[in-house]
Amino acid sequence: MIEPLKIGILYSRTGPYGALGRDAWDAAEFALSEYRANGGRQIEFCFFDPRADLSAYLEGARSLIRDQGCRHIIGTITSSARKEVIPLVEKHDGLLWYMCPFEGFEANENVIYLGSCPNQHLIPLFDYLIPRHGARPYLAGANYVWGWEMNRLARELVANAGGEVLGERYLPLEETAVERIVADIAEKRPSFILNNFIGPSSYAFLAAMHELGKRDPAFLPENCPIASCDLTECELDDIKAGVAIGQLSALPYFDSLSSAENRAFQARLRTWQPEPRKVSSIFASAYAAVTLCIAAIEASGSDEPAAVRREIVSRIWPSVLGNIAFDPATNHAALPFHLGRINAENGFDVIASRPAIVADPYLARGTQKPTPHLRVVS
Repeated sequence: MIEPLKIGILYSRTGPYGALGRDAWDAAEFALSEYRANGGRQIEFCFFDPRADLSAYLEGARSLIRDQGCRHIIGTITSSARKEVIPLVEKHDGLLWYMCPFEGFEANENVIYLGSCPNQHLIPLFDYLIPRHGARPYLAGANYVWGWEMNRLARELVANAGGEVLGERYLPLEETAVERIVADIAEKRPSFILNNFIGPSSYAFLAAMHELGKRDPAFLPENCPIASCDLTECELDDIKAGVAIGQLSALPYFDSLSSAENRAFQARLRTWQPEPRKVSSIFASAYAAVTLCIAAIEASGSDEPAAVRREIVSRIWPSVLGNIAFDPATNHAALPFHLGRINAENGFDVIASRPAIVADPYLARGTQKPTPHLRVVS
């Protein structure tokens, strides 16, 4: 009997970003169910939940690689967790499939990047915001690499536009005491706000800014929008009802996209799970990572990481995110940009889009050159 090949799934379903991990976990289970329904028996999945403990990510990766024999791990949400497990994946010459938006400035031959980097989210977001709202933003973020790097890049973009950053503040991942930041924003009156908070910090911030907008119309979303590059549908139920309506998020996927690929994907999902749900970018990206990993293993005839890596960069792959090509120099996917506005149904209306953007994780082409105009959706 031939031993099945194993793929590790590494996501936290609890903690400050538990909603994201649960959606990614569900996506992996959906992909596995489809694989089995189509007769797939060659590959098995091994799940590990680190419960948002950074040290447990390393434990989980070690267990999946050493004990379970996984040569591929699909997972981690935060950049901290990704950076924690990469050295172990490198040591064992495996592949980590990472599918969350991140701050860029990283390319590793042992990582396949299905998450958008700044030239695929932050730069087109600012291309949209600055002409409409001005170049005097306020920057707020989680006190770790995502918040630091995103705000650093934002400062550069604002300087290139001849603007001024009016304030920059950080909070620990689970901190919800946002009053001083909101008071500072009320005093400085920025033209828009870049929200790089994660989980409960972000939710508390949106709620507090909603109250400020009720007191001062200058801070209503249409006048001073709050824009994120990581806020997805699966989190909106965790935000106080109604407080985030009108705010923005820049992602490669939204549930409301009307493409044929998305309609077919959602129809299959409803067959597997009839309960209504909004499909998040996290769910779609995790599903894409799993299905592409399986497809590349089967196409190469082996789970040997080098062979799979050669296969994944050798062609264009159909996916729920559209047709995806990977840059062989960086292992990064070219991804579309969509800008969504939160609506009253806890979803997003897509208001601007760009077709797939080739990843430039090190911004080697610079941040000063103007980018093509966005297609604005009325």
